[in-house]
Amino acid sequence: MRLVRHRWRRGRKVSETSESVAAPLPAEIDEFLVHLEKERDLSANTLSAYTRDLREFSTWLAVAHGINGWNWNTLGRTEIRGFMAYLTRRGLAKRSIARALSAIRSFYRWMHRDERVDVNPARAVGSPRLPRTLPSYLDQHQAETLMEFAITRSHSGEFTDVRNLAIIELLYSCGLRLSELRGVDLSDLDLVSQQVKVRGKGRKERIVPVGDHAQRALRNYLVKRDALLGKVGTNPTTKLSRGAVFLSERGSRMSARAVQHAVVGLLSAVDEGAGLSTHSMRHTFATHMVDGGADLRAVQELLGHASISTTQIYTHTSVERLKKVYRQAHPRA
Repeated sequence: MRLVRHRWRRGRKVSETSESVAAPLPAEIDEFLVHLEKERDLSANTLSAYTRDLREFSTWLAVAHGINGWNWNTLGRTEIRGFMAYLTRRGLAKRSIARALSAIRSFYRWMHRDERVDVNPARAVGSPRLPRTLPSYLDQHQAETLMEFAITRSHSGEFTDVRNLAIIELLYSCGLRLSELRGVDLSDLDLVSQQVKVRGKGRKERIVPVGDHAQRALRNYLVKRDALLGKVGTNPTTKLSRGAVFLSERGSRMSARAVQHAVVGLLSAVDEGAGLSTHSMRHTFATHMVDGGADLRAVQELLGHASISTTQIYTHTSVERLKKVYRQAHPRA
């Protein structure tokens, strides 16, 4: 990471980079990250984000105040606001800045609870106002087109085509996150009862129903999966991945990039320039559930949202859709 500080020397401005004041990650941050991993059991992605944001904050402090020129107990909201201003100058999105502030707040809350600091200055720092954007999703006609395309491709009998149909059906049927889909093991899947156990954010588990179409696609895929494992044999990679539902052609658990590539390849058949992603299937699931009259609390449980306010964005999506229909149909709209 390259942080720049400007000083005036003999009438001219000189830039200093963070390399000249490189500092190791403070011990308190290391202990906090261990706490998050061992006690709060956060996902690897969340831990990575916390590590990145807190490392950048401590490096910025070392540049701004000198490696030994500050300590956690004397920092105030002015320094935290200064860090946020630095992120703004760097051109980071408001959502990224808000995430960094959230990491700092959590870190200080842990230190305050552990009596390492007297106060939590991050509580007094306001988070940037985030634009409330409506998520991208497929309408019902687009969803049907997508499924028909995936089904047609699966008729080839090729492992990847049959697998990709199962992936897209499960995403649409259950509204899973990408990481949740990757983490599904055979022991989590009950096709007789038509349900799947999902591990969401913070390792929280939930049970989600699996629809008839997804069940059939999964049954067909599991036959191909068993045949693939029989062909590639047993090696250290396949031995570790043998319990995973979704495998690569080499028999290992699919990577996040591989899942994205498979899903986006199918979505491009619906609308190549729409910017649809794997997460669009989750939004599509939720939007169609709300449009179909599902109770918002039930949708919250199915999605694994901690707060109902997160789920409420899908009511906005429905309202926007109704407004569009109104403007198109009403003679005096």
